[in-house]
Amino acid sequence: MTAILALEDGSVFHGQAFGARATAAGEVCFNTSMTGYQEILTDPSYKGQLVTMTYPLIGNYGVNDQDVESWAPHVAGFVIRELSPVVSNWRADRSLADYLSQHGIPGIQGIDTRSLTKKLRVRGALSGCLSTEGLTADEAVAQARAWGGMAGRDYVSEVTHKEPFLWDAKDEQSAAFGLTQTHLTANPRQIRQPLPPADIPIVAYDFGMKYNILRRLRQKGFRIQVVPAHTPAAEALKHKPAGIFLSNGPGDPAALGGIVREVRTLVDSGIPVFGICLGHQILGQAFGGSTFKLKFGHRGGNQPVKDLESGRVEITSQNHGFAVDGASLPSDVSVNRINLNDQTVEGLRHRTKPVFCVQYHPEASPGPHDSTPLFDEFRSLVQKRG
Repeated sequence: MTAILALEDGSVFHGQAFGARATAAGEVCFNTSMTGYQEILTDPSYKGQLVTMTYPLIGNYGVNDQDVESWAPHVAGFVIRELSPVVSNWRADRSLADYLSQHGIPGIQGIDTRSLTKKLRVRGALSGCLSTEGLTADEAVAQARAWGGMAGRDYVSEVTHKEPFLWDAKDEQSAAFGLTQTHLTANPRQIRQPLPPADIPIVAYDFGMKYNILRRLRQKGFRIQVVPAHTPAAEALKHKPAGIFLSNGPGDPAALGGIVREVRTLVDSGIPVFGICLGHQILGQAFGGSTFKLKFGHRGGNQPVKDLESGRVEITSQNHGFAVDGASLPSDVSVNRINLNDQTVEGLRHRTKPVFCVQYHPEASPGPHDSTPLFDEFRSLVQKRG
C-alpha cells in the first residue's frame, strides 16, 4: 500500500504504508535516538504526535511484551526511512508492523527523513497528516491544516490511569535484569537483581507516566501509590506519603491550571517533591513561573545538560516540546541545570523548600544512564525530611 505524509505548509511526502490502514493528524516531530523505538511508541508524552525517527533503519529487533512504557502505544503515527524486513531478536514477540496494526496506528516508510527533519529544524514544529487510506495530497494537506497545533491542548486526561493503584505490590515487575553468559546459546536466560525493602511510602502523580520511572523508584526502596492526574492534594496526602513524585506527560503545560493549583498546595505543605518533564513544567508554574513552546523540541538520547551546582555535564534522554521560562521565576527558585545546546532551563531547585525537578528523563528508557543518581537524591531528600 502507498502512504502519504502532508504538512501544514503544503509539503507532501509519498512512501509505503505499514502498520494500520488509518489516517491520523498531529504534530510532526523527530527523535534522534538510534534504538528504543518501542519505548518511544509507548511513551504517553507522544500523545497527539507523528514521530519521525532520524536513524534510518527501524524495526530490526521487533517488539516484545516486557519493554512497554505504558498501557498502550500513544503516538498518532510513525514515520521512518526504512522498515527492517527481518525481525531478529530472541525477546521479540511480534514485528513492529504487526504491533502498529494491532493498535490502529499508521506508519510510513521510504521517505527522506533527513529532509523532513531539516525542515522541522528550520521552520519549527508543524502540524501534519499521515494516511495509509489513499488520501490525495490536497485532502491530506487540508487535514494537516485543520488539526490546529499542540498549544493549549490537555492530553493528560486521556493518558492518565483512571483509578489509583499500588505499583508492583508483589515485586514482580520492578527488578533490574541482565543476561547470564548463556545468552549466546540457544537458551538465553534473564536474571533478576534483588530489590531492597519498600520502606518509604510516596505518592506518584500520573500525568502520563512511563513505567520505567516506577521501576526505578521501586529499585530505590520506595513504595509507590500511583494516583490519577487530577487527584486533589488533600486526597493524595491522605495516603500519608513521605514524598510526592510528579511524572512526565503530554500536551501544553499551560493548559493544566487545575493541576498546577493542587501542586502548589503540595509544595506549600512542606512535603518533599520531585518532578520530571511535565512534572517539572507544572512545578515551574506552581512556583509562579510560566512556560513556552520550543521551536522544535528536544527528543532523543543525546541532549547535553550542565549541572550548575557541580559543573558536571550529563548526556540525557529527553522528550518535550515546551520549557519553563527561567526569567519568569521568583528569586526563591534556583535554575540549577541548563541545556548546553540552547541554554533552556533543565532543572530547578527551591531555595527553602524540599522541592526539585528536571526537564529530562533520568530513567532513560531509551537513553543513557548518566542521570540515574537523581532517584538517590530524592530518597536522600525524603530521609532528611523524615
